[in-house]
Amino acid sequence: MSHFTEHAEANAELSAAMAAFPPFAERVEPEYRESLERLDVLQVNITRQCNIACRHCHLDCGPERTEHMSREHLRQCLDVFAARDFKMLDITGGAPEMNPNFEWFIREADARGIPMIVRSNLVIHEQPGYEHYPALFAELGVNVVASLPHYRERNMEKQRGAGTFNPVIRGLRRLNELGYGKGEEGRNARGQLLQLDLVFNPAGTAMPPDQASMEAEYKRRLLTDFGVTFDNLFTFTNAPGGRFAAALLRAGKLEAYMSKLIGAFNPDTVPSMMCRMELSVAPDGRLYDCDFNQSVGMPCSDGRMIGDLLDMRQPLKRRISFGNHCYSCTAGAGSS
Repeated sequence: MSHFTEHAEANAELSAAMAAFPPFAERVEPEYRESLERLDVLQVNITRQCNIACRHCHLDCGPERTEHMSREHLRQCLDVFAARDFKMLDITGGAPEMNPNFEWFIREADARGIPMIVRSNLVIHEQPGYEHYPALFAELGVNVVASLPHYRERNMEKQRGAGTFNPVIRGLRRLNELGYGKGEEGRNARGQLLQLDLVFNPAGTAMPPDQASMEAEYKRRLLTDFGVTFDNLFTFTNAPGGRFAAALLRAGKLEAYMSKLIGAFNPDTVPSMMCRMELSVAPDGRLYDCDFNQSVGMPCSDGRMIGDLLDMRQPLKRRISFGNHCYSCTAGAGSS
């Protein structure tokens, strides 16, 4: 059975299970069921391929995945970014570095004066052919966002697999050497700020702790134990999609986890949900309201592709497609 067949069957089973819970859309006031007219972030998922296979990955990325965004769609993303006055290009995957056109993409974005975030697992930079990327990121002034599920080796490798912790620490040190994570003092030869942010996902079905206190703890432990500094830490609730949701379903824990998310619903987080302020592009160029909607196969309700937005008569404002996985973005302090 192919990966795509397995993925489709798993998604169908998960969709049926998720439909049993109270509809998220009914918790959203009508005024927040549409995106804003002006969007800040264009998030581009340029590959499903990744050198590691994290347990909490909502997109089921891994070494065996082969989907890469084509150069044509990458170019259209840059054209749309400029034409529609987006503020930030957010490049993600998989491991975005594994897209064969990645280096061309970030150099072309830089040539156009487009500010960029690259979401990296950092482990990839120790593999042959990828070692030059930290220096290139610094040269181009890329904002690096690195996933670090925990500052303890044992806890992190439960999620990401054996042998993934030390390469990340070495990667963070290398970025520090290049000027990243130094606050206002960390700048490249052009004077651009070299920002290094970390992302924390809790293990299993736990809810993330308070972001400010977790950031302080990370900064203290990483500096004391490894001599590493960074700028910001962002905490996210694990979204019930992809590999993580499939594991919950197999273990009979999906109902309990969803009940926890639903019970923690915070209406104050709804106005700032990421889907209202950004647009997400899948490797095939199809538009989604967010990266999490990609994980459950829920494209934008209008069915458009990125190239369609080059027609300036097409509005950016759209009705948002909600599913019950959206409870993860509104639980507690929110994950947007």
